[in-house]
Amino acid sequence: MNEDDAADGGWFAGVDRDDTDAGATAIRDGRAEGPADWPAAAVESGYADDAADYYDALHAATMAATRAAVTEAESAGDRQLVHAVRAMDDCERVANELAERVAEWGSSLVADPGAGIEFARDLAERDPAPEERRVVELARRVRDLDDEAADLRASIERTAPEVAPNLSALAGPVLAARLIALAGGLETLARKPSGTVQVLGAEEALFAHLRGRAPSPKHGVIYIHEAVQNTHPDDRGSAARALAGKLAIAARADHYTGERRPVLDEQLRDRIATIRARKGDDGDDATTGGDDE
Repeated sequence: MNEDDAADGGWFAGVDRDDTDAGATAIRDGRAEGPADWPAAAVESGYADDAADYYDALHAATMAATRAAVTEAESAGDRQLVHAVRAMDDCERVANELAERVAEWGSSLVADPGAGIEFARDLAERDPAPEERRVVELARRVRDLDDEAADLRASIERTAPEVAPNLSALAGPVLAARLIALAGGLETLARKPSGTVQVLGAEEALFAHLRGRAPSPKHGVIYIHEAVQNTHPDDRGSAARALAGKLAIAARADHYTGERRPVLDEQLRDRIATIRARKGDDGDDATTGGDDE
């Protein structure tokens, strides 16, 4: 259906009454210059028997349009990244928690106890005695979860550069995916100011600061980026602000154009080099402000 059809005859113009998919497409793509008595127009055109029948058809078409929109949104590359990075985090968290249980349990049964996931992996390879069978099986679950986390990380590292090439180049694929997940999607991240990007992942500290219970956080998850972590502590606020500014620009470029912009990499390197040249003489713990270009 084109815009003229919508303006002249309503969203249902030219749509088969029994073709719900066509109705959904008309609902999603149709336009009209203004409101009109669409139920009456539908009855007059023979599309519906009466107003109630028109609203039944409208309900079916709008529900189908909504389902299609949700399916499309969930299958988008950035949504798949969100699911992958959250699943990876879950696997790592559960694997580490269970590894502690395996270490505590295993220390009571084996002569050479250890700790962590490596101990669980070693234990998983044992041919267990009857009394060791359950803890060894648990150790194998830890091994499988750790393997799954590694597979998810590898998938993120392959996929993120395709979904967000600039963000992945600046932040690394996993941190890029984590920022997208924290924001709720690439489009949402692209709309956030750099000050918000800077403290993503530090919401609890930020809220505590707003309540007057803590100092303003300098950074959120971007702390793990070498531009921040490898900068003198007095200058990490400045480094975090510079990094967040470029990440915000990168997210916008990825969402709105998808074109790779290597100049952002160069600008970030130059800016961080300038900050590090201060040798800690001019610390900056600001968490808000415009994009640092």
